[in-house]
Amino acid sequence: MKKIKNLVIGGIQNKVFNLVLITIILMIGVFAAVAVYEFRVLSRIFEETHQRQKTSILTLSSQTMDGVVNSSLSTTTDLEAYMADDMFSELKSEVSLLAEYAEDIAQNPENYGAAHVARPQKGLVGTVTVQLATASGVDVNSPEVDRAVKLFGNMSEVLKATYNNMNINSCYISTPEGIMIVADPYSGDRVDDDGNYVTIESTERSWYKGAVEAGDTYFSDIMTDTFNGRKTIVCSKPVYYKNGDLAGVVGIDLYLDSMADAVAQSVKDGTFVYIVNNRGHIVFSPMTSGTFKAEIETEAPDLRESENADLAAFISDALEGKTDIRQIDADGNTWYMSGAPLPTIGWALINAVDKSVTDQPTVLIEEQYEKYLEEAAVGFRDSQESSKTTVLLLLGLVFVIALAMGTSLGTRMVKPLNTLSKRIGELGEDNLQFKMEDGFRTGDEIEVLAQSFADLSRKTVQYINEVTRVTAEKEHIEAELDMAKAIQASQLPNTFPAYPERGEFDIFASMTPAKQVGGDFYDFFMTDDDHIVLVMADVAGKGVPAALFMMVSRILIKNRLCTGESPGEALYNVNNQLLEGNEAELFVTVWLAVIEISTGKGVSVNAGHEHPALRHAGGKYELVEYKHSPAVSVMEGLKYKEREFKLEPGDSIFVYTDGVAEATDIEDQLFGSERLLEALNEDPDADPTKILENVKRHIDDFVAGEEQFDDITMLAFKYIGSKG
Repeated sequence: MKKIKNLVIGGIQNKVFNLVLITIILMIGVFAAVAVYEFRVLSRIFEETHQRQKTSILTLSSQTMDGVVNSSLSTTTDLEAYMADDMFSELKSEVSLLAEYAEDIAQNPENYGAAHVARPQKGLVGTVTVQLATASGVDVNSPEVDRAVKLFGNMSEVLKATYNNMNINSCYISTPEGIMIVADPYSGDRVDDDGNYVTIESTERSWYKGAVEAGDTYFSDIMTDTFNGRKTIVCSKPVYYKNGDLAGVVGIDLYLDSMADAVAQSVKDGTFVYIVNNRGHIVFSPMTSGTFKAEIETEAPDLRESENADLAAFISDALEGKTDIRQIDADGNTWYMSGAPLPTIGWALINAVDKSVTDQPTVLIEEQYEKYLEEAAVGFRDSQESSKTTVLLLLGLVFVIALAMGTSLGTRMVKPLNTLSKRIGELGEDNLQFKMEDGFRTGDEIEVLAQSFADLSRKTVQYINEVTRVTAEKEHIEAELDMAKAIQASQLPNTFPAYPERGEFDIFASMTPAKQVGGDFYDFFMTDDDHIVLVMADVAGKGVPAALFMMVSRILIKNRLCTGESPGEALYNVNNQLLEGNEAELFVTVWLAVIEISTGKGVSVNAGHEHPALRHAGGKYELVEYKHSPAVSVMEGLKYKEREFKLEPGDSIFVYTDGVAEATDIEDQLFGSERLLEALNEDPDADPTKILENVKRHIDDFVAGEEQFDDITMLAFKYIGSKG
């Protein structure tokens, strides 16, 4: 041991100082290692948690949209197939009536007189007449031909009446003698420029031969009319004498313009309809290229024999009966397809929806989620760096204090220091806190050092725990809420003016989201050029489940109304659909109205929602109060009462959610209905935009900055009428 001036080298003071110094360095190393480990664990938990949430949200969204598509597509296909088949069923019935009448004439000629049928007249075009046409080489004066003409000429009035009652090209009866008695407006076209009658080889036509061969009702292939170039199809049926000999074939030539136009106009938002005949050929389609293009009969491929096995099987099944919803890959796209047969003619109607269109909501949710996840991750990393800096500063402070204390402790007794060093050495991952013991209570610097270290250790552990908990909870909650509110708002119509080309009405709507995401939503849309739908709804509950339930409710309501259902029918069907798999037992209050723009007439349904406010021209807003129907998704099979009303030019409607009436000030008072009416009647004749601004200003003045826990959603509609 050496002593240089007042510094002893190798003495107790030096040894104690070295011991304390080494112990503190070890302690700092342990704290640093544990802190680094804990930060890494927190980062991993943060990433894993958000990934699980993302997977769950996207799965739920995808399943929900698939359910909506399956239900809507299947229902639409059934309805369209029924309507298309009804046209052919009606045609078949009319042909059967003609055949029944013709067969009565053939089998009971004694009950009918000798009728006269005129030959075609040159220049007579556009007037419906009954004319006699013949095949080449037929002598109309021969007894056999003359008898057939006079006998079946008794059908003239029936043929003419049938033509006038249907959208057809012509109707007729043709006999084996080579005559054809036809009702149509083309008499003048059956006489050539030299005055000779144009012959018609009717017994050689496919509709004649097909009916004779089938012995029953027969549908021809699609044909192009000689006179007007329009698409037609012939339904024919044979007629027999009492002895079983063929008396003739009756037929009706039906225009297919309505079917062709409906199919051509079916392309909308990634959907279209096409028709397949009994040979597997596409006969009507809006597509101009690719697999689903309609080709002429001689060039059209049989899709039942397509190299695309899934498509071939689907077409075969659709021709035989109703299909389920299937995914078909064709022309570089994936399609949802549903098929239903047209049993009367043996065709099938197919509905197709581009899968990429139905996936758009899920893609949007994923993009929004990734955006907010990245923002949350940046905030979390910044918080981590701040926490690391704080810990390092604290540890640096401990080190400085330890050096000072080590120098003074050199003159103290060694035993408490050894104990202190031992306890510090015992600190580790499972025990980060240093505690005071009786052996350290020496009444001098040793006790002060021990107590200081115990306090610092406790505060450090508390600080790390608190930083970990607060950072994780805050970032997690804020990211989810921001993402949910942004997605929710993006689903609602938010472009104003909404219909700048329509002067008959004006409309404006808004939703001011609360801090916590909810289930409020509004909607408005045109179902056709003369009808607009107004919707205001509020899902019971908060958070992401309520927001998802809101999106599903809005889509179902819109789809139902766009198919032509009334408000009561639409809510009846939506109620039953929402109850399927509704394990969270969520429900939604809805006010819904359909308004006929040309007359101002409307039909509304109130399913447990707030009373609407109505203002007649020149008057003030008043609440329209009546008994509500139950909310939607409460109980299966509920029927919703419809109420009719009529708007006159200058009348206005204001609808809202409970976030308006229940806005709360600092004394927990509600904004209420009276204050709402005062706000509306401040300037009752204002346009919808100004009306909503006035109400929002009154609410803001009332709550005076107090935080609100429900969305404030409003919609105003002003009826201007035809004068607009």
